[in-house]
Amino acid sequence: MIATTLVLLLVLIGLSIPVGAALGILGLILDPLYSMLPLSRAMGELAWSTNNEFLLVAIPLFILLGEVLLRAGFAERMYSAMSLWLSWLPGGLMHANIGASALFAATSGSSVATAATVGTVSIPQIKRYGYNEPLFLGSLAAGGTLGILIPPSINLVIYGVLTNSSVPKLYLGGIIPGLLLAGLFMLTVIVACIAKPAWGGQKVRATWGERLRSLVHLAPPLGIFLLVVGSIYAGLATPTEAAALGVLGALILAAWFGRLSLSMLREAVEGTMKATAMIMLIIIAASFLNFVMSATGITDAITNSISGLGLSAVQMLFVIIVFYLILGCFMETLSMMITTIPIVAPIMLQLGYDPIWLGILIIILVEAALITPPVGLNLFVVQSLRKSGSMGAVIVGSIPFVLAMAVLLVLIAVFPDLVLFLPRVFS
Repeated sequence: MIATTLVLLLVLIGLSIPVGAALGILGLILDPLYSMLPLSRAMGELAWSTNNEFLLVAIPLFILLGEVLLRAGFAERMYSAMSLWLSWLPGGLMHANIGASALFAATSGSSVATAATVGTVSIPQIKRYGYNEPLFLGSLAAGGTLGILIPPSINLVIYGVLTNSSVPKLYLGGIIPGLLLAGLFMLTVIVACIAKPAWGGQKVRATWGERLRSLVHLAPPLGIFLLVVGSIYAGLATPTEAAALGVLGALILAAWFGRLSLSMLREAVEGTMKATAMIMLIIIAASFLNFVMSATGITDAITNSISGLGLSAVQMLFVIIVFYLILGCFMETLSMMITTIPIVAPIMLQLGYDPIWLGILIIILVEAALITPPVGLNLFVVQSLRKSGSMGAVIVGSIPFVLAMAVLLVLIAVFPDLVLFLPRVFS
């Protein structure tokens, strides 16, 4: 049963069937194979109960928040300000890529949106300043991954729903690792550009006056971050309500800067609807697949097989890390989370791992999947923004940043308080 499920999943993904459809089709195939009852008749109830989860309302709201900030032009001004403050470092504007991604991640909650937004603004600078193209593109793809780790994060909301974990605690747990990962990305660029100075391109000169005047462009995203995250920890709003406050704040800022219009709102809403529809299709299809696997005993078989290995907690952690790194080469991140967490989380929690720590670990592993071929979404996003060139340059440039993620995994495994300190202090 396990082997059949894995083979069918790989075949469906290999046929380039959209992930949401592939998961649903797999459930429909497994149903008559292993079930005496027509489980497919439960699809309507599953779809309704999945969509009826209040916490998931935060997903379209966070997407809309990012869309409004993007359409209002805040991303361009934010990137310009970051370039003035960070371009003196070895690697120049590549640090602005990472810094702007971290700041935009603190408002959008989406890795794909972060990579697309910052990439649209920065890619024209490659030839203008003579940067090493693979490393520059890799910094964009890697910087985009910060969108699902630095709060507010859509993927942390989904993990919280799947494991009944506290989303506010997950948000707190992601702050230090998120900032640390951004720092490791910047350190990767510095080391590479010290070793190969020509990769760092021409210096972008800026006076202190220009830098200080640019701070006004960093205020809007920081203000939105404080509004969203601050309202949660002040006890004034749930994550869903905080997302709605963030959208309201973004609309007010857009109107203040004269960028609010009916056409802008229409484009933002259309983008939100498309992204939300894709995400919810994956969630519904994965929920149906999980239901079929659980009802037919496949989930229990997988769990018993893993538990029967007799591994220690540390050995099991190593197995889970390798499992996600391999699976991330073939599956889209959201579907990977929804199909695996119901199986992986109970095993790891039974071994004594903290659910908040485990959530951040899985999110980092999912981040790595975003920039590992052949299905790394951020690789395709960055490649789609280029005028020419092969995907190989984006893949090669992303490899050093995958190694930086590996360093972070080691750090949080050895020092779990990097994740648990803030949730413990503010609980």
